[in-house]
Amino acid sequence: MGPAPTGEQLCGAIGEPEVMEPALEGTGKEGKKASSRKRTLAEPPAKGLLQPVKLSRAELYKEPTNEELNHLRETEILFHSSLLRLQVEELLKEVRLSEKKKDRIDAFLREVNQRVVRVPSVPETELTDQAWLPAGVRVPLHQVPYAVKGCFRFLPPAQVTVVGSYLLGTCIRPDINVDVALTMPREILQDKDGLNQRYFRKRALYLAHLAHHLAQDPLFGSVCFSYTNGCHLKPSLLLRPRGKDERLVTVRLHPCPPPDFFRPCRLLPTKNNVRSAWYRGQSPAGDGSPEPPTPHYNTWVLQDTALESHLQLLSTMLGSAQGLKDGVALLKVWLRQRELDKGQGGFTGFLVSMLVVFLVSTHKIHTTMSGYQVLRSVLQFLATTDLTVNGISLCLSSDPSLPALADFHQAFSVVFLDSSGRLNLCADVTASTYHQVQYEARLSMTLLDSRADDGFQLLLMTPKPMIRAFDHVLHLHPLSRLQAACHRLKLWPELQDNGGDYVSAALGPLTTLLEQGLGTRLKLLAHSRPPVPEWGISQDPPKHKDSGSLTLGLLLRPEGLTSVLELGPEADQPEAAKFRQFWGFRSELRRFQDGAIREAVVWEAASMSQKRLIPHQVVTHLLALHTDIPETCVHYVGGPLDALIQGLKQTSSTGEEALAVAVCCYDDLSRLLWGLEGLPLTVSAVQGAHPVLRYTEVFPPTPVRPASSFYEPLQERSSLLPRLDKPCPAYVEPMTVVCHLEGSGQWPQDAEAVQRVRAAFQLRLAELLTQQHGLQCRATATHTDVLKDGFVFRIRVAYQREPQILKEVQSPEGMISLRDTPASLHLERDTRQLPLLTSALHGLQQQHPAFSGVARLAKRWVRAQLLGEDFTDESLDLVAAALFLHPEPFTPPSSPQVGFLRFLYLVSTFDWKNNPLIVNLNNELTVEEQVEIRSGFLAARTQLPVMVIVTPQDRKHSVWTQDGPSAQILQQLVVLAAEALPMLEKQLMDPRGPGDIRTVFRPPLDIYDVLIRLSPRHIPRHRQAVDSPAASFCRGLLSQPGPSSLMPVLGYDPPQLYLMQLREAFGDLALFFYDQHGGEVIGVLWKPTSFQPQPFKASSTKGRMVMSRGGELVMVPNVEAILEDFAVLGEGLVQTVEARSERWTV
Repeated sequence: MGPAPTGEQLCGAIGEPEVMEPALEGTGKEGKKASSRKRTLAEPPAKGLLQPVKLSRAELYKEPTNEELNHLRETEILFHSSLLRLQVEELLKEVRLSEKKKDRIDAFLREVNQRVVRVPSVPETELTDQAWLPAGVRVPLHQVPYAVKGCFRFLPPAQVTVVGSYLLGTCIRPDINVDVALTMPREILQDKDGLNQRYFRKRALYLAHLAHHLAQDPLFGSVCFSYTNGCHLKPSLLLRPRGKDERLVTVRLHPCPPPDFFRPCRLLPTKNNVRSAWYRGQSPAGDGSPEPPTPHYNTWVLQDTALESHLQLLSTMLGSAQGLKDGVALLKVWLRQRELDKGQGGFTGFLVSMLVVFLVSTHKIHTTMSGYQVLRSVLQFLATTDLTVNGISLCLSSDPSLPALADFHQAFSVVFLDSSGRLNLCADVTASTYHQVQYEARLSMTLLDSRADDGFQLLLMTPKPMIRAFDHVLHLHPLSRLQAACHRLKLWPELQDNGGDYVSAALGPLTTLLEQGLGTRLKLLAHSRPPVPEWGISQDPPKHKDSGSLTLGLLLRPEGLTSVLELGPEADQPEAAKFRQFWGFRSELRRFQDGAIREAVVWEAASMSQKRLIPHQVVTHLLALHTDIPETCVHYVGGPLDALIQGLKQTSSTGEEALAVAVCCYDDLSRLLWGLEGLPLTVSAVQGAHPVLRYTEVFPPTPVRPASSFYEPLQERSSLLPRLDKPCPAYVEPMTVVCHLEGSGQWPQDAEAVQRVRAAFQLRLAELLTQQHGLQCRATATHTDVLKDGFVFRIRVAYQREPQILKEVQSPEGMISLRDTPASLHLERDTRQLPLLTSALHGLQQQHPAFSGVARLAKRWVRAQLLGEDFTDESLDLVAAALFLHPEPFTPPSSPQVGFLRFLYLVSTFDWKNNPLIVNLNNELTVEEQVEIRSGFLAARTQLPVMVIVTPQDRKHSVWTQDGPSAQILQQLVVLAAEALPMLEKQLMDPRGPGDIRTVFRPPLDIYDVLIRLSPRHIPRHRQAVDSPAASFCRGLLSQPGPSSLMPVLGYDPPQLYLMQLREAFGDLALFFYDQHGGEVIGVLWKPTSFQPQPFKASSTKGRMVMSRGGELVMVPNVEAILEDFAVLGEGLVQTVEARSERWTV
C-alpha cells in the first residue's frame, strides 16, 4: 500500500512524508540530523514533492567506472533491485554503532573492569547467614525455601570477559547492551552447588556484594538489577555511565562458574537437581518413585557455563563475513518490529545469530552472501522448519553418551542444540512463540517473493504490536490467579523445575487448552509477557504477580468464527466421554436433521457482533472449568468499539442484520423493476449506488412508519410536512438506485431533450410501480422515490450515452469535439463509477465479513472529528478496503477493532504527497500496471488532488477525492490519527480494562475560534452522538411495524441546512465543521486571509465594516455583527454562539 517512507532512506530514492514515524525509536541524534539535512535538500523544489535528479548531458552519458560496474553486478546477484540495496544500506547505517560511540563504550568497559576486580573480599559464612550484607542492598532473588546447605565467600572474579553481540559487531541501536561474564573463583563454589538452587543463591549474593560497592562509585549514573531474559533465578547487574553518556550503553554483569566446574552428565534434561523433599518441604515418597526431571533448571545452569564457548563459535563463523553480520542485524530489526524478542521465552537476537551459524555449517548460507540474502535464507528456513517436531543440532560429535534429540523433545517444546549437544538454546521458547515466528516468516517470504516496491518498508520498517496484529486480545490479571491454576492442573513438577514461577509453569498447558477449545476458529495463538522492569539494589526483587499481566493474542479465521455450534462425536463413541469432560456442563446431547445423536456445545449469539465474540465465551468457560480462573480475571478485548456503531435500540448488534434486511428489500425491488410491464424500453441493469447497499452506512436505516401527530398531511401530494410545535422528525435518507434502460435509436441526441425523456420515464416508472405492485411513489424530473417495506429508495433512470452527449462541444465552425465537462464527469461518476464501486465493495463484504464494521468505524471517527464534510463516503470506504486488499505485513482483519487501528495507522503514516493509494478491487491491476500508475502519478502530481486514491476503474483522476480534502484538512486528519492511535492502543492493552473507549472519538474543540451550540430538539440524529444522550426527544416514529400510505419526510436535517446557509453567506471568511451524526456543536475557523484589510468597494460590504488606515478607507470583517448573524440565521436551532479566541483582531 506504500506507507510513508522513513527519514532514514536516501533522498532522491524515496521522498519525505508530511508526518513521519521513525523506524526505530530513539535512533540517536545522528539520524535526526541526517533526516533534517535530507529534508532541506528534498523539499525546496516543490514543497516536498519528489523531483527527478537533473544531470548534464555529459554526466548522463558518461561511461560507468569499473567500481560502478562491479557495484551493479553485485546488486544484480545479491539483491533484487538497486532501490532495495540502497534501503538496506541506509537501514544498516542507522542501526549500527558509530566508531566514536564504540570508543566511548570501550573506555567505559575498561573502567568497569578496573573497578570490578578491586571489590574487596568477604570472609566465608553459611549461605543462610546473610547478616554480612550491608543495609542498603537486597539479595536479587526470591529465596524460597530459605533453608539451603552450603557456604559463601566473596572473592574478586578470576576473569572478566566481554561476551555477546557487542564484540561481534551485530548489536543494533537504539538499546545497546554489552554483556560481561564474571568468572567466579573456584574457592567460592562447592561440588554439590548444582543442587537445590545453591549455585543461583551464590550467584545472587555475588551480585549483591558487587552492587553495594559499585553503587558508591561516581563513575556510574545508575546501578540496578534485572532478570536475564526474564528468568527470575538469574538476575544480572546493570551499570550505566553518569552524565551525558547515560543512554549510550548498558553493561550487564553475569556471574558464571569456572570452565568444567559442573559435570555435564548431571545437567542432562532427564536429570533432577531440585529435590522434592527440599522444595516442597515433604519427606520423599516411600514407594520408590523417581524424582521428576528438572530440564529448565539444568539448562539455566548450563547457559552460564557456555557463554564463552558460544562467543568463540560466533566469532569464528561470523568474524570476517560482513554479509553474515548484516544479515544478523536485519533479522534483529525484523524480530524487534514484531515484538518477538521481548520478555521471557522470546526469540532473541542470540538465537537468530546461532541459527545463522547453523545454516552456515549446513551450507545453506554462504559467507559471501549479502545481508539481504542471509535474511531471506533464515526466513525461508524458519517458514519451512518446525523445530517443535524436528529439532536441529550444532553438535557434530557422535559420542554415544550424548542424549538423543528425542530426550530433548520430551522435555522442551522447541529444540535447537548447541555445539556441545547438551544445551538446548530454545529451552525457554514456547511452542506458541515459535509458531508465531514461523507464521511471521511465512508472511515475510510471501511479501519478499511478491517483489513489491514497498516490500522493504513493510518488512523492516512497519511495527507490528500485538494489539494491531491480532484480532482479539485477552489479559489475565492478576497473575496470582495462575497459582491456583497450577494447583488445579497438578503442575507440581513444572513449578519445581521453574523455581516457583507459576506463570511459566502454567503457560504451556494454558495455551494448549485454549488452542484445543478454539479449534477451527483459531489461526494462531500468541502470548506476550511484559519484560520484568529493573529494580533498585535496595529493593526486593519483583514477585511473579507483580510482573504485569499475561496477554494472549488470537488471530481468527473468518470462515469458522461465527459458528455457534461445536459438533462432538456420536453419543455411543468412546470419544464422547472425553468431549463431555473437556466441555463440562456446556456439552449436551442433540439430535440433528440427518438423524444422528451427537454431543454438541451451542453458544448464545444472535447477532453478527455477538458471533464475533464467541471466542470470549469459549475462553472464559474453559479457563473457569479447567484452571479455576474466574471470568472477572479475564479481560477480553474484542469488541469495545462496537458501541460506537450500535443503533439506539440495537445494543446487542452492530447493524449488520439491519443492513442485510435493507439489501434484501433492495433485491426485491430490483426484481420488480426487471419485471415491470408497460415501459417503452426494457430495463437493462439495476445497480445500487448507496453506502447501505455496500454495507458501509454508519447507522443502517430501519423501516419507518411516521406518526401522523408529528406532521401536517399534504393530501394533494400524498406527503407530510413537519409541525413547528413538535421536535424535528426522524431523519430518513433515501437509498439511491440507478436503473439503466436499453439503448435505442429513438433516444434524442440533444442533452436537454435527453433530460426531458428521462423525466418522462421517471413519471412512467412511478405509475407502473403503483399500478402493478401497489407501492407508494413520488416522481420528479430527476428521480422517483419509492416506499417499500418501510424503506425509501430513490430510483434514477440512466441512459448510457448521456455522458458522451454532455461531452460534445461545438466550435464556431460547427465542428463537434468531445471534451470532459463538469456535468459529464458528475453524471458519469453517479451513473457508472458509483454503481461499479458499490458492487465491488458489496463483493468485498461477502469475502471479508469484518469490512462493514471497519469502514463504518472509520467513517464514524472521521465524522466525530468534525471532518466528515471534507471526505466523501466513497473515499473512506476505499481506504478501509485497502486494509483488506493490501494488508501486508498483516493479514486481512477479522474484527472491526483491529481493522480500525490499522486504519488509523495507515492514515497517519501513508505518504499522501508522493504516493497514490492503489486499491486493487477484484485484483484487476497487474504489477506492471501498478508501476505505470505510480510513474504517471509522479509526472502529473501537481494537477492531481491532495489525496489520490486509484482503483481499476479510476486510474488517473481520483474522482472520489476531486472535491476534497484540502491539504490543511488532510494534514489535520493525519495529525489526529497519529494522536489517537497510541492512545487507543494503550487503552486496549490496559489489563484492568480499556476505560472510556470514546475518548479518541471526541473532537478537540479548543482549536476552533467560534463554537455554535445547537438545540438537541432540532437535531434529528441526536441519539447517534458519540456520547449518546440518556434522554432525547421523540422523533415521530411508530414502534409497531405496519404499512404506511404516506411518504415520510426525506433528507430533512436542520443542522445540515443551517450549515449550507452559513457556508453560502460566510464561506469566504470562515470554515465550518460539524459531526452529522448527532453533533451539538458547529466549529468555526476564521480564514487568515479574510482578516487582511481590503480596499473599500461598495459591492463587497457583506459582513465587513469600513475603517480608516493611513488616511485610506479599508474593509475588515465585522466580527461582532457576523456572530450575531450566526444566531439570527439559526434562530430556534442555535442555543449559543461562543467566541473562543481573539485571533480575528485586525
